[in-house]
Amino acid sequence: MSDTSKTVKSDPATTGKVTDGEGVVEEQDTVAPADDPTAAPVTVVDPRLLVREEGLKGYVTEFKRKVKGGELGSLPVVIGLIVIWTIFQFQNDRFLSADNLSQISYFLSATGMLAIGLVFVLLLGEIDLSVGSVSGLASTLFAVLAVNQGVSAWLALALAVLTGIAIGALHGWFFAKVGVPAFVVTLAGFLGWNGVMLWLLGDSGTINIPSDEGPVRLLGQSSFFMDQAIIGAYILAGLAVTLSLVGNFGEQRRRRAAGVPFRPTSEILLRVGALALASFVAAAVLNNASGVSNALVIFLAALVIVDFVLRRTTYGRQVFAVGGGIEAARRAGINVPMVRITVFAISGGFAAVGGMFFAGQTASATLSAGGGNTLMLAIAAAVIGGTSLFGGRGSVWSALLGMLVIQSIQTGLNLLNMNTSIQYMITGAVLLGAVVIDSVSRKSQKAAGRA
Repeated sequence: MSDTSKTVKSDPATTGKVTDGEGVVEEQDTVAPADDPTAAPVTVVDPRLLVREEGLKGYVTEFKRKVKGGELGSLPVVIGLIVIWTIFQFQNDRFLSADNLSQISYFLSATGMLAIGLVFVLLLGEIDLSVGSVSGLASTLFAVLAVNQGVSAWLALALAVLTGIAIGALHGWFFAKVGVPAFVVTLAGFLGWNGVMLWLLGDSGTINIPSDEGPVRLLGQSSFFMDQAIIGAYILAGLAVTLSLVGNFGEQRRRRAAGVPFRPTSEILLRVGALALASFVAAAVLNNASGVSNALVIFLAALVIVDFVLRRTTYGRQVFAVGGGIEAARRAGINVPMVRITVFAISGGFAAVGGMFFAGQTASATLSAGGGNTLMLAIAAAVIGGTSLFGGRGSVWSALLGMLVIQSIQTGLNLLNMNTSIQYMITGAVLLGAVVIDSVSRKSQKAAGRA
């Protein structure tokens, strides 16, 4: 293995490349000390090279560096989830039973869909207060078309989702083109679209949807992936592991060819091994109940697709760039209004899909659809999961982690027969804690010069 002090170009303004014994190219920067421009340049080594050189010790050092610099990632929410599960399991030994975990995995998907769309908006440093009303309107529109008007269920679904996208784009247009603050325009949407939903429902206030209607049957609580086939959960777990292997090795090959630092094979195998363990354990647990619900499968598929869009496409990088600094993004040639409008359209689309998930759970469209604390829980899920309220930092997996926390709290307190008021107070405290961690993390990053 190469030594980290290998010779590099002596020009302080250049970046040298070092090739180790395996033909791997790593980057090193050489800079002159600030207090003495004439002094010999000092080599600044990429942290990933140090990790490879020092092995386990290097990973520990890198972990400490990230924590000290405020780069906590998903660590706080994972620790919090472990603590929550431990406490509830001690209070009621049914909490970690297969049936209860299956319930948690099913009911988190509807609000989780809303949270996915909100992650996009939060990455811009904005907020969308209309997602609850848009989800309720979408489910109501579906019920009116499919039940009252006799339209094909799948066509009604497509029209409902397109309506959500159009509403989101309208909000984005007022925000990006007219200059109305996102808070105000989406608050108006929250009130206005709720009124449209009430008008569509009419005096009855409820439209029951036959449980055999395509989308409702697909998303119902009794519908599972590959019904009656226990292998279905393991197929999904194997697919997740395979995609992870292909993606990681593909990235390693591209970065190796480009001559930039990349994850070593040992680290990739360790990461994929951890994913395999978690996936197959989850599959085994859910199989002990009834299997993997279709709602959860669709939710996870949406997470994978959206994560790819955000991390691997030009559009995703533009979203992060606009959230990180509008003026800098504009100077870089990014069409800021277009990004803003499309982000709100995405939020509206996912809100509509979430509304269909709610319709699948209740087989109806009601006055309460998208109401109550739906909006607050969706926002809380995105923030608790690790997406910053200040924009420019986050991941769609925040929606999954945040909803796991929120749904675990709700389900655990229900098992303990706690009052709803206690649920609200605990969820509020967890949300406040997540925002505090985010704020402290940002201050740490600024102090470390990483903001």
